[in-house]
Amino acid sequence: MELERIVLPPPGPLHLPLALLELGCAGRCELLPGPAPPRSTLPQGLPPFTPPLTAELEQRFLGTPSWLPPHHHERAQRRWTRVPTPRALFVLEPTPVHSSVRALRDPGTGALQGFVEELHEDSGLTSSPDTSNVPQWEGGLEEPPLELLHTQGPNEEDLDLENDLLTIPPGLKRGVEFQARAPGARGGAPSLCSVLGALDSMELGGAEEEEKKEGEGAGGGAPSQQPADKGGVPSPTPPLRRADSLEELVMGEVLVTPTTATPPVPPQSEEEEWAVEEDCSVPVEDFEEKIPDPAFKWPFRPDAFQQRAALCLERGQSLLVAAHTSAGKTAVAEYAIALARRHMTRAIYTSPIKALSNQKFRDFRATFGDVGLLTGDVQLRPDASCLIMTTEILRSMLYNGSEVLRELEWVIFDEVHYINDAERGVVWEETLILLPEHVGLVLLSATIPNALEFAQWVGRTKRRRLRVLSTRQRPVPLEHFLYTGGGGPPSPRDLFLLLDARGGFSTQGYYAAVEAQKQRASKHAQSFGAKQPHGGGSGPGQDRAMWHSLVALLQAQGQLPAVAFTFSRGRCDAHAAALGRTDLSSAAEKGRVRGFVRRCLARLRGGDRRLPQVLQMSELLERGIGVHHSGVLPLLKEVVEMLFSQGLVKLLFATETFAMGVNMPARTVIFDSIRKHDGNNFRDLLPGEYVQMSGRAGRRGLDRTGTVIILCRGTVPEMADLHRVMLGRPSGLQSQFRLTYGTILSLQRAAALSVEGLMRNSFGEFPLRRRAAAQQRRVAELQQELAALGEPPQEGTLDDLPQYHEAVQGLLEARAELQRRVAQSVAGLKALAPGRVVVVCTPRHHNALGLILQVTAESGGGRTITTMVLSEKPPEEGGPPPSPPPDAPYPEDVLLSRLFLPEGPPGAALEQLHPEDLGGIVGRTLRANPPRLLEELRRRQTARGRKDPPSPELLSALQELLRMAGGAPGGLPLLDPVGALQLRDPPAVEAAARARSLGAALGGFRCVHGPRFPQLYSQFAARRRLEAQVEQLQYQLSDRSLLLLPEYRQRLGVLQALGYVAEGGAVQLPGRVAALLSCHELLLTELLLGNVLSPLRPEEVAALLSCTVHPGRGEPPPKLPPNLQRGMEQIRAVAERVGRLQEEWGLPQSAEDYVGQFGFGLAEVVYEWARGMPFAALAALAPLQEGAVVRCIQRLEELCRELRRAARMLGDPGLAATMEAASGCIKRDIVFAASLYIQ
Repeated sequence: MELERIVLPPPGPLHLPLALLELGCAGRCELLPGPAPPRSTLPQGLPPFTPPLTAELEQRFLGTPSWLPPHHHERAQRRWTRVPTPRALFVLEPTPVHSSVRALRDPGTGALQGFVEELHEDSGLTSSPDTSNVPQWEGGLEEPPLELLHTQGPNEEDLDLENDLLTIPPGLKRGVEFQARAPGARGGAPSLCSVLGALDSMELGGAEEEEKKEGEGAGGGAPSQQPADKGGVPSPTPPLRRADSLEELVMGEVLVTPTTATPPVPPQSEEEEWAVEEDCSVPVEDFEEKIPDPAFKWPFRPDAFQQRAALCLERGQSLLVAAHTSAGKTAVAEYAIALARRHMTRAIYTSPIKALSNQKFRDFRATFGDVGLLTGDVQLRPDASCLIMTTEILRSMLYNGSEVLRELEWVIFDEVHYINDAERGVVWEETLILLPEHVGLVLLSATIPNALEFAQWVGRTKRRRLRVLSTRQRPVPLEHFLYTGGGGPPSPRDLFLLLDARGGFSTQGYYAAVEAQKQRASKHAQSFGAKQPHGGGSGPGQDRAMWHSLVALLQAQGQLPAVAFTFSRGRCDAHAAALGRTDLSSAAEKGRVRGFVRRCLARLRGGDRRLPQVLQMSELLERGIGVHHSGVLPLLKEVVEMLFSQGLVKLLFATETFAMGVNMPARTVIFDSIRKHDGNNFRDLLPGEYVQMSGRAGRRGLDRTGTVIILCRGTVPEMADLHRVMLGRPSGLQSQFRLTYGTILSLQRAAALSVEGLMRNSFGEFPLRRRAAAQQRRVAELQQELAALGEPPQEGTLDDLPQYHEAVQGLLEARAELQRRVAQSVAGLKALAPGRVVVVCTPRHHNALGLILQVTAESGGGRTITTMVLSEKPPEEGGPPPSPPPDAPYPEDVLLSRLFLPEGPPGAALEQLHPEDLGGIVGRTLRANPPRLLEELRRRQTARGRKDPPSPELLSALQELLRMAGGAPGGLPLLDPVGALQLRDPPAVEAAARARSLGAALGGFRCVHGPRFPQLYSQFAARRRLEAQVEQLQYQLSDRSLLLLPEYRQRLGVLQALGYVAEGGAVQLPGRVAALLSCHELLLTELLLGNVLSPLRPEEVAALLSCTVHPGRGEPPPKLPPNLQRGMEQIRAVAERVGRLQEEWGLPQSAEDYVGQFGFGLAEVVYEWARGMPFAALAALAPLQEGAVVRCIQRLEELCRELRRAARMLGDPGLAATMEAASGCIKRDIVFAASLYIQ
């Protein structure tokens, strides 16, 4: 910019004696008092200065970090014009390598053991997320079909991959032989490891023996690659002979014959082994020598399971650690993180809740430093080597194909038993399935009974073997007591030992507690009258007295700090308020608590510091008492947690959510009750829940034993209930997998992924799919048997053989269904009484008469019919009577017209039958003594009673059955189930009609008159049985057997009806918008498409959207603006339309239930908060506790950010600005106060 000289007028009398001095050439000037400096110092005069607009914008928007908003970083983005470079089109990217050579070293000594060539599978199939929004081809899903990966162009030719491939390269005389060799033959080029061993002329004494002793191969691969022992060590390669040159070695290798016999091939197991249980009962020998330079050094001596975990992690093996509470599972996670740092890769630590993520971020940041945090509203250091996040964030990264996954080595899942959660357990399953194959897994869980089964599923899904490590006992044993005091001064005699430290249940202690409780109730009745509450319940006064007495007892015995688990937020607050005069803190501790609370609350506004809950909690904390539940403000919960970890909170009243968190043990755990309300009804605690909460008792290194106390506030719980809760088997991990619209839409967008593949690999399908390899082998065997069996001839009189076989099978199935219905009816049970004669049709008895001796009920609702069946005489040496040879079912056999007659003396067989084993119920009974006959037949089955002569009563019953069978050439009259037994249910009537019609048609078939009918029918029936088995196995192996396949088709039909998915499966624009949302995808997308939210103000939008984060409880408040009233009616109309559509497609949720889940009880609260109402006034207006209100508003802010992205995808900048403004107006003050753990 050219500068021009400006001529200034001469100074007048009113001018001040000031001078302007230019400094440098940047246009900066300084004002000087006095006369002007000499002219020579300003050679160019005083030019005007106008900085360039680009520099001003860069300085303001890009060069001033303090101006940049922390939550709206998109304002600071700048777009640079792309410079075209045509020559870049001629540059090709290097072809990715398909394999690499990796050195195998001993993890303890570092000695070189060999080399292994690793193939990079599918290196060209995944796309970079910066060019495509398609997730990676995940390791848990099957390989996509070839036609999806390669589409033939117009100039391409078909290639026969079996016959058209070249085996000899051009210019060479020999090629590669692809024929299978014998198991013991060796040929071809040697491996790199054997070549190096053959050319090595240096012999180090004892080195090979040392390597054999210490070396262990890195496991974790698929079991089908090469034989391996239980520890995953591959079988050693046979040594190669010495040679003078590589040429001699290669040319002579083919001619070398093995000198040792080929080991036998082990038989294939019915199920692939993907999990190996490690022995953690004893420490690892020479642990320091096996890992001389550990990646992480603990400040304590590691336990046996921690040592095993470190060894497995060093070998690159995935783990499942199922250990008791406070056993030290976090130490395993620390070693995995340190190992990733050493390898210069990355690790991800996931937790079930955001609060636990914040706590782990503080702990790991103090340990490693380079740690980042990713939650819904906070992103700190996303480029760190260790990232802490919730499982939902990791799932979102997998669906979006984040670049972090390419540098990822370990993923640590904390509290993995949270997979049992009905609402969020599906997130764990999806994440485990979608993780790439190269990522190692560290699964941390509480003790679970089916840990090996769960590890089998994870290993089968990820195609890598998992090591299962578990602890058999707690590091600090527990003693469990019943407490019945409260009516007088505290006394240790009010504590009754129920379960000792060795796990022995004391019935003596239980009955002593029952007697003490009776005496207490009697004294109370004498003092206050019989009408006062006692025995079955307790009043507020008795509760107050009990807590005062118990706290005084614990304080006197040194049993503090204590955690009192109370399964009600209201009772937590009431119990804390009942201890109004109890002070558990010293003067010094009060000062520390007061100063800590003051520092934590200093970041809040003045009004927020004086909230009633803040003042009440501050007063309780100074007395050493705390409250922790979901109704407490998040900031106050963190204050309570930090003070408890410092030992300044001596008694903490908490709900069960406190049991799921970081290691915060106490000396004593108190249970207010062993019953809780689970959202539907009251029930006893599950054994797993009791173990999880009681595990907080006992501080490792400080206490020899932990104390668990159960309060007997009313009557003493039943002994059976206490035994089941404390010593029962914990619930195993169960699949909570379900399909959501967001999952379907995300997977429909990826060509290489499928919803069927995700369902097939879910934990719920694992019991049905775990034997897939054995089933495939069985299908091949059955197909071979079918080919060998051949097709029977069907000409001449045998042309209707298939129809006859179908009629016979249909008749037998109808008869079996009819007998099951008879056994379920009242009249049928009366007919099947002991003494009734029946016709038995089983593989061992063909149309044999039997006498019912006993009918018993089974646990599943069925019936077992103990019957004496007429048969051939059993052999003298014992055993059952001989079975009749298989015979073709002629019409008279199927219609029960020809009964069984023994060829020699009759015998009696005692059989346990089911209703479908009965061909019919004869209309006659025998006068016999069924109990005596049953006793005799059971005695004759033993070795001592086998040779005893039969009693006259048994001989009489056999002769009567024999007379009935021989005296009825056309069969015995049977009871008609519909007529005689009066069965009127439609399935029974239909089965009876089908049996009559099929029985009447049997006489018209010609095939039964052919001379070869028995042989050909047996051949045809055997072939049909094999075909049915093959069809059943193929059905189980196919996607048609998926449990959730019908629901998937229903939800896909809903998406297609709404226009989210096209008929061919392509996801349309509405579907891409719905995939961005984490909840209520259909309702919110329809609101966006219908412009329901566009004409509203930001505070009105936030108020209406509160219905998606607050369940529908109660009616909306009456005083709402007209816009909100109209908006609520529109939302209900849209919800009803979506609910009706789901009903039409067969989904189980009714339209009324779908509409009822959207409640507007918080609409007024959110509306006033968005308009700027202080939180103190808002707390008085809200129908919920302060913590619940904060949680709903935080979830609402996350939803507003999701809808802002969805509006931008729709191309609606106005709505995007409205959603951004709605997010900003509710994101303020104490509701979004930063966590104390990330400061």
